[in-house]
Formats: sequence, C-alpha cells, structure tokens
Amino acid sequence: MEINELVNLITNAGFPVVVSAYLLIRLEKQILGLSSSINKLNTIISTKLGVVIETDADNS
Repeated sequence: MEINELVNLITNAGFPVVVSAYLLIRLEKQILGLSSSINKLNTIISTKLGVVIETDADNS
C-alpha cells in the first residue's frame, strides 16, 4: 500500500477506523495462535482429569 492510498483511506474512512482495521489485521495471527493454545490446554486438562470437554473446533 502506497502513502497516497493510505492518505486517501484515512481521509475517506477516518483515522480511528483505519487504525482499528490495521490493528485487527495485524493481531489476527496472534489471536489464532492463542485460540489454538487454549484448545490444546483444554485437551490436556480434560485428559488429566479424565473428563470429556466439548469443544467448538467443528464450528470454526
């Protein structure tokens, strides 16, 4: 993305909208990684406790 496109986007959409979109796009990988880690911990804990915990892995 060039500077002119970025300036036009800020002008048309507004600075807060552009910053929010940038942060959401940038943090997407970290959010997916955290979700994966939570699912792994869920599996480990349920195995240790001998309890079956339902996950929403099929819905994603």
